[in-house]
Amino acid sequence: MSAPAPRPWLAVTISALIVFSVLVSLGLWQLERLEWKETLLAHIDARIHAAPIDLPPAAQWAQWPVDDYDYRHVKISGVFDHEKEIRLFASAGHIGAEVAQPGYYIITPFRLDDGHLILVNRGFVPLDYELPHSRPQSLVEGRQTLTGLLRGPEARNLFTPADEPQKRLWFTRDPQSIATALGLDQLAPFSLDVDRGPDPNLLPVGGTTLIALPNNHLGYALTWFGLAATLVGVYAVFMWRRFAKSSRL
Repeated sequence: MSAPAPRPWLAVTISALIVFSVLVSLGLWQLERLEWKETLLAHIDARIHAAPIDLPPAAQWAQWPVDDYDYRHVKISGVFDHEKEIRLFASAGHIGAEVAQPGYYIITPFRLDDGHLILVNRGFVPLDYELPHSRPQSLVEGRQTLTGLLRGPEARNLFTPADEPQKRLWFTRDPQSIATALGLDQLAPFSLDVDRGPDPNLLPVGGTTLIALPNNHLGYALTWFGLAATLVGVYAVFMWRRFAKSSRL
C-alpha cells in the first residue's frame, strides 16, 4: 500500500493562518496604543493650559510618580544660584523669528523658599551666548516667582554623548547626575521648564518644552492590517491555482 500523497496546501494554510493572526494582533495592539497616546496627549494638553498651581511640598516628592507631575503647570518662588549654572546641549532652538540654530538650554539651580532646590531650565541661548558674561541681563538677583512645566528625568540612549561635568555641559537632563556633579543637596527629582516671557528676544528664551509627541500608531496599525490583507490575497491566488490545476488532472 503506497503512502498518502503529501498535502502542501495544508502546510501553507496553517502557516498563513499563523502569520495572519500575528499581523492582525499587531494591528490591534497599535490601535490600543493609539487610544493610549490620544488620551495621553489630551491629558498633557489639559495640564499645560491649566492655571499654574503651587508646587507641592517637598515631603510629597518621593511618593510623586512621574506620570502625576510631568507637564504639570506650577508656580515657584525663590532665588537663583547662578554660580552653579550648567548648559544642556540643544540641537536647535529659536530666538524671535530667527531660523532654528544649535545652542544650549541654560539650567540653573533655584533655591525655594523652604530651602529645597529645583533645577530650572530657563530657556535657549545660541552657541555664542553660552557663558554668563555674554548675557549679563540674565543674571537676575533677589527673590523671583516663576511659572513653568515640571519635567521628569531624561533617559540616555546609545547615541547620547557622555556628559562633561568639568565643563558644566550635559546632554541629558538628569537631576541626580547633575546634583552629584555639583554637590547639590535637597534637590527635587524633577526640573522646571520656565514659561516664555513677554520678550521673545530676551536671553534665555523660555517656553522650550517640546509638546509635539509623535503619534504614528494609526499608520502602524494600517500597515499591519494591510500586510494581513495582502497575505489573504496571496493565499487566495495560491489556492485558486492549486485547485484549478487539480481539476484539470
